[in-house]
Amino acid sequence: MEMFENAPEQALAWHDAGRGAVLATVVETWGSAPRRVGAQLVIAADGEMQGSVSGGCVEGAVVLEATDALEKGVARVLEYGVSDDDAFAVGLACGGTIRVLVEPVGAVLPVDVLRGLVAARAARTPVAYQANLTSGARQLVHSGYADRFAMDRSGFEEDGAVFVAIHNPPLRLVVVGAVHIAQALVPMARIAGYDPYIVDPRAAFGSQARFPGERIVSDWPDDALESIGIDTRTAVVLLTHDPKLDDPALLIALKSGAFYIGALGSTRTHAARLKRLGAEGIAPGDLDRIHGPIGLDIGASGPPEIAVSIMAEMLRVLRRGS
Repeated sequence: MEMFENAPEQALAWHDAGRGAVLATVVETWGSAPRRVGAQLVIAADGEMQGSVSGGCVEGAVVLEATDALEKGVARVLEYGVSDDDAFAVGLACGGTIRVLVEPVGAVLPVDVLRGLVAARAARTPVAYQANLTSGARQLVHSGYADRFAMDRSGFEEDGAVFVAIHNPPLRLVVVGAVHIAQALVPMARIAGYDPYIVDPRAAFGSQARFPGERIVSDWPDDALESIGIDTRTAVVLLTHDPKLDDPALLIALKSGAFYIGALGSTRTHAARLKRLGAEGIAPGDLDRIHGPIGLDIGASGPPEIAVSIMAEMLRVLRRGS
């Protein structure tokens, strides 16, 4: 079944259209469950569905439970064991078990809470949805779950009564310098779920011929980063080797919440870069945010391997911190 990441938006749209809507969310898994905790399926009163909680194994059963829950205005927690045969059918080597929280919009999931969630997602604001399965309370919170936000990890709190669904903005990658490494890095980033931007004022480099179908920003890098808006879900990678292009971008990136900032160049080049930025008033602690020379030290040779090392370092920083 297809991946679907817009379940809250679809649920709100169906509710507003008078079709009724139920959100079904994977809240717990054991073994090799098909979808991770937080995966969602949205179901209309007429049985139409979008999304997936099991890759196709139990969706039919969830739809029946969801439409009944919508009619009765109640929440339900469903548990399914995925047999070995079913697991092979969705590409797994062994079985697993999932728990699914079913929440009718309006009766259980307050419409104002759902609207707030959709608005936060549209504004690229990280937000956590709390569902207290004991009291029935539902609310949105923006703080208090630093580790969950960093790891994109939804799940139950220790008491087992409160489920926390993390809604982070989609990841973005801003690449300054439309060079050969960028040609390898950008498709890798797309596969990994990033929305890439390529920044280069040099028309010969930043062209559709070199980056077909990609978003290319031909402004000067500092102007480009200002217009894009660098936030905590954005990685900034500088590949030009040219201080006239890299340094202005770094000055903007270092003032932002970018989770990763990396700059191409040798150890000597990076030392000179830090000296220049220090002269611009950047504090040593902020300079430490720059990963340079860029990428994990895996002995990479050539643009594709260097791109792999950059992606690996970005992932390490995103999931484990610097």
